[in-house]
Amino acid sequence: MNKAIKVIAVALLAFFTVLMARITWPYFSLQTDVKFLLIKQWVINNDVWRIAFFVHVLTSLFLVLAGFTQFLSPSKFSSVHRFAGRVYVCILLFLSGPAGFFMSLYANGGVSSRIAFTLLSILWIYFTARAWIEIKKRNYATHENFMIRSYALTLSALTLRAWKFIIVLLFHPHPMDGYMIAAWLGWIPNLLIAEWIIRRRTTLKTKSLSL
Repeated sequence: MNKAIKVIAVALLAFFTVLMARITWPYFSLQTDVKFLLIKQWVINNDVWRIAFFVHVLTSLFLVLAGFTQFLSPSKFSSVHRFAGRVYVCILLFLSGPAGFFMSLYANGGVSSRIAFTLLSILWIYFTARAWIEIKKRNYATHENFMIRSYALTLSALTLRAWKFIIVLLFHPHPMDGYMIAAWLGWIPNLLIAEWIIRRRTTLKTKSLSL
């Protein structure tokens, strides 16, 4: 069973990495008229927003990779776990998180989307900061729980796009209406799944200790 889980985990990492690389690659040119930026021309001349966008997008691939390694066994991969964990926390707290927060204030879709992305950014930063604080206190279980929540929100970069595709495919809404819905669906289900995983892990640990 453990082998199967490891194989699935590696397959998921490869899938997420390739998908994130495909999403972010066009932006490495630093051109301001590609893909998503074509609908952000109204704010593209805002220097702070433009810098925030490129910082946020270009660091996302590293967050997917570094965050995933946190779920390797700390005892077997201690050096990788610690190094990647520091990379993940530093990039998220000092680069990608603040950049994402600033971008959320200019999100497409009006007030609803801006609230959704602002909440996402705040929770993303908070969960990551708490994970860092808890590991410093050697509260390993609490640290793991907050890392699960943080990484679930990191993956919202992918699930947001998946939901947009599904919504358009099934309901053919007006583009901005679909975007407003995806702005919430992109991360709330992720967080609910994270909470289910945390509760399940806690239940299994409690059962094992009672045996």
